[in-house]
Amino acid sequence: MSLHLYNSLSRQVEAFVPLDPARPTMYVCGPTVYNYVHIGNARGPVVFGVLADLLRRRYGALAYARNITDVDDKINAAAAEQGVPIAAITDRFAAAYREDMAALGVRAPDLEPTATGHIGQIVAMIERLIDSGHAYEAANHVLFSIGSYADYGKLSRRDIDDMRAGARVEVAPYKRDPGDFVLWKPSTGDLPGWDSPWGRGRPGWHIECSAMAAAHLGETIDIHAGGVDLQFPHHENEIAQSECAHGGKVFARWWLHNGMLNFDGGKMSKSVGNIQKVHDLVAEHSPEALRYALLSAHYRQPLEWSDGLIEQSKRTLERLYGTLRDLAGVDAGAIAIPDSVEAALEDDLNTPRALAELARIAGEARKATDPAEQARLKNELLGAGLALGLLQQDPAAWFAGASEDGDDARIQALVDERNQAKKDRDFARADAIRQQLADEGILLEDTPAGVRWKRSR
Repeated sequence: MSLHLYNSLSRQVEAFVPLDPARPTMYVCGPTVYNYVHIGNARGPVVFGVLADLLRRRYGALAYARNITDVDDKINAAAAEQGVPIAAITDRFAAAYREDMAALGVRAPDLEPTATGHIGQIVAMIERLIDSGHAYEAANHVLFSIGSYADYGKLSRRDIDDMRAGARVEVAPYKRDPGDFVLWKPSTGDLPGWDSPWGRGRPGWHIECSAMAAAHLGETIDIHAGGVDLQFPHHENEIAQSECAHGGKVFARWWLHNGMLNFDGGKMSKSVGNIQKVHDLVAEHSPEALRYALLSAHYRQPLEWSDGLIEQSKRTLERLYGTLRDLAGVDAGAIAIPDSVEAALEDDLNTPRALAELARIAGEARKATDPAEQARLKNELLGAGLALGLLQQDPAAWFAGASEDGDDARIQALVDERNQAKKDRDFARADAIRQQLADEGILLEDTPAGVRWKRSR
């Protein structure tokens, strides 16, 4: 099966073929490093990390860039509040971001460009935009003229008046059009700044990604991905300035956008104040359970985030690792990803379907008694996990971590697994779980309300 991805630009699923099969290119918008990121910010890196691995398997190579925005007014404000240089803020939270993503099983990208490391490329791109009539200088600012680009709005498909009203820029008197956006702005002596043809200043947010993508991946890239909240104005502006700076060349051939996380009935966001930081969550819960939860819904759909979802993900992993523990003595051989799982991911990253395949394989493995069948199913189970970044721990390490994470939840998960095994008439597995719990001093009691457990010591 060929890889098919939904393209936000065309509003349809399309067969993906890279410009250069020997080097597909992908750019994902990274964090602005002034604080810890919230769990909604982790959905893109997790999902698009699965895509990165899939592209490497299919094509043998990938140039994957995920940037760090390390110059921004929020960074400046945090540095001023704490009385430290901006590097003290950005270095700290960039390192924290990498640690948090690694905890969630997100592999580092091939390239991690920073905005401050590309000031020269940013200035050069702005100069090209001015020379070609797409940007203008006013009041020590440089602005992009949206009226100079006929296709402005083709990604978000918003009415031009709506876009002007929703642009994340101040409506200043020096703008020719309210929707014109800043490419360069002046810096006072107390703010970070760089010399430029327009005076000492710093870049606007949108131009940074365009310059970094072009510097590392070329003027036309295969895939640009990020959260749906970035579609307008950030991605819309990236398209406009990139295509104008490069003589009309297509900037990104595929645009992929992940849906938002909802929490307590509303969108999770810093402005609303209903965020849960990854840094806190990975300390409180199994990071692998958090990863499973982030993959549990299709990436383009909203995801309802809750403690219940995390707990459900933990229990599911308990069952899966329990299956691997039962097969500890079985040699699985060289791990291969099952065709059914690969096909699910090639269908626009259908992770819910891939997780369903994972559960199906585990269910068959629990029932298998033939050694050859057990070996085949263990191989498939580990291969399915590999494709999703799951089940890569030793089961003993998982259960040790689960005990630290909350022993009551682990015990309840085993009780639930035993109940399911009895329903499936898998009495050997049910008896094994009862014995395992008994060895741990956990007694089971059958009551009219169901099975209850208690500690005997």
